[in-house]
Amino acid sequence: MALYSKRQLVPTRQILDAALAGKYAVGAYNVNNMELLQAIVEAGNELRAPLILQVSAGARKYANQEYLIKLVEAALNSSDIPISLHLDHGEDFEICKACVDGGFSSVMIDGSKHSFEDNIALTKKVVEYAHERGVSVEAELGKLAGVEDNISVSEKDAIYTNPDEAAEFIERSGCDSLAVAIGTSHGAFKFKGEPKLDFERLAEIKAAVGKDFPLVLHGASSVPAELVKICNDNGAVIPGTMGVPEYMFTEATKLGVAKINVDTDLRLAFTGAIRKHFAENPGHFDPRQYLTPARAAVKEIVKHKIQVFGTNGHA
Repeated sequence: MALYSKRQLVPTRQILDAALAGKYAVGAYNVNNMELLQAIVEAGNELRAPLILQVSAGARKYANQEYLIKLVEAALNSSDIPISLHLDHGEDFEICKACVDGGFSSVMIDGSKHSFEDNIALTKKVVEYAHERGVSVEAELGKLAGVEDNISVSEKDAIYTNPDEAAEFIERSGCDSLAVAIGTSHGAFKFKGEPKLDFERLAEIKAAVGKDFPLVLHGASSVPAELVKICNDNGAVIPGTMGVPEYMFTEATKLGVAKINVDTDLRLAFTGAIRKHFAENPGHFDPRQYLTPARAAVKEIVKHKIQVFGTNGHA
């Protein structure tokens, strides 16, 4: 069992190194409001699992960074599990700096839209600033996009992470973890046809970067059919969804993935519970009445993910 400082945010590299050593993965769960945070942390507390709380640029704009940080501080005071506060998909140095200065223990700089050299230069700049302040840095190499069954080999090479480039990128940038593109995508519509991830490529990436370097899987929600059905049965129109089958996480973990991002599944659980509550209780208008079951639904999903990823009992 890893030893962590209590009631203090932990850099993600510390959490991910422990995950690699223990052969499990840690879920990184997106936070937008108090109820989501409560659900995630309560699940982690109950199952004694380390957690990575993710805040996106959209969440910072919606909830205000100061509010989110204070909410996380409250969570730390009611928990003794290792928790990291992580910026998800920081688009430039300025947003990463603001989060480092604001108290985050981890930031992601997403330079994947830039050239290889420009991505390295941007990531290195963030790494130098963050490491001086004890903050971990995640980077991304490759591009996540909607995946078609008939994607060609040349197209894969253009958007998927190149193993040799990954090793060079890590060495030159100094990043602490790397998000790789092997076929996942953001949102609820990840695949058309049979779900496929390029595990052969993932194995090559792992061989190139070394067994002690943590890899990250973005766009990794499973989009459970039962959650989509609850939404659709209660007025939503969300057809044709398809996520990453859970058995694939086991394979990914074996191949060096230590951090798995989850956002869409939380949104589906939260929204479905609210829609169902209003359908069954049309006279309710007190937010506490419908946010309570929404929080409970998210908590159950996070507890399930913790068990799927093998994180339980490692706090």
